[in-house]
Amino acid sequence: MLQFSKYQGLGNDFLMLDARGAGSSDSDLGLTPERIQRLCARRFGVGGDGVILALPPREGGELRMRIFNADGSEPEMCGNGIRCLARFLADSDGDAPGRQWQIETLAGRIVPELCADGTIRVDMGAPFLEPAAIPTTLALGDAGIAQGSLEVAGETFAVGAAGMGNPHVVIPVDDVAAVDLERYGAALEVHPAFPARTNVHFVQALSPTHLVMRVWERGAGPTLACGTGACATLVVAHRLGLAERCARLDLPGGPLEIAWDETSGHLFMTGPAVAVFDGVVTPELWGESAADLEGSDEPATGLPVNVQQPAKDIAIAGSAEAEIDCATVCINGCLRPDACPSAEARARVAALLSSSSLDDLVALATSSLESRTRARVERDSGLFS
Repeated sequence: MLQFSKYQGLGNDFLMLDARGAGSSDSDLGLTPERIQRLCARRFGVGGDGVILALPPREGGELRMRIFNADGSEPEMCGNGIRCLARFLADSDGDAPGRQWQIETLAGRIVPELCADGTIRVDMGAPFLEPAAIPTTLALGDAGIAQGSLEVAGETFAVGAAGMGNPHVVIPVDDVAAVDLERYGAALEVHPAFPARTNVHFVQALSPTHLVMRVWERGAGPTLACGTGACATLVVAHRLGLAERCARLDLPGGPLEIAWDETSGHLFMTGPAVAVFDGVVTPELWGESAADLEGSDEPATGLPVNVQQPAKDIAIAGSAEAEIDCATVCINGCLRPDACPSAEARARVAALLSSSSLDDLVALATSSLESRTRARVERDSGLFS
């Protein structure tokens, strides 16, 4: 069984998996694109816009984030996702307001902070404005952003583009509610002007400090919010003279406050992240049973995260076995079956499975989840009392 927590930021929902205690920064808990699609299926799985893993760091940060879209693809970053991750970490570890995290992402180091009112403020870094960095074939225009006209589905749109570690195209319109998002969003996502595909945002300026936008996310389709998209939208709108450097952006799921600091050039996003529920995924979702797992070489997928073998069980300091990355080996097949450094830990996993019923394993995971939920409720009661 796989233990998870579900969080949402303005209706953009994610399944959070804590693998910070994994023996390798490369551990992916055995999640294949097919398994991610099953998890995110809203009628046949848990349901979500994506899956987020908290992993050991690689480049001096506190931890590393991997995010997967509902289709199994891996984007560089997600603003709503990293807010949800920060709140999940605070809930898991009992952190107080003011806590910051140095989180490694494919878009670089991102720093979220827990605010006193329970929202998350994120230093999103500086936007990418050069066309090649976005990437896009649109030319750099007079406004200092990638600009041009794109024809899709029989319509021509004047667009601007910006990158937040992931690509975004922004289309100002007079009435955002009238846009056929399914038609134009899907076509613009795969437009040849964006070789890595793109996120698509239609925006209407109600005033220089109040924008309304709708989102088509790359790999996910229409979503209720997009944090990196809100940042990119403010950048494009400001450069086009439609908005100031600080504004409220209303998305279908609710508002975000975006500020583009003139001194540092960084964008700061402030918005909510809310716990929805905790749970465990049974092996049946993968088409497996508890009996199948007894002889499996994939303990990271078959057990709750909190009972995976710790690093000390899979590497002995100063020995040849310490060079083996057992978290990966156990997924891809043991490279040294006659002298496996994780044999003892795997034997304990097999013993646990053979001596415990599925109900017992569910109870074990549930006990851990209940403890964390009680801690979160107690912390929030003190926060707002």
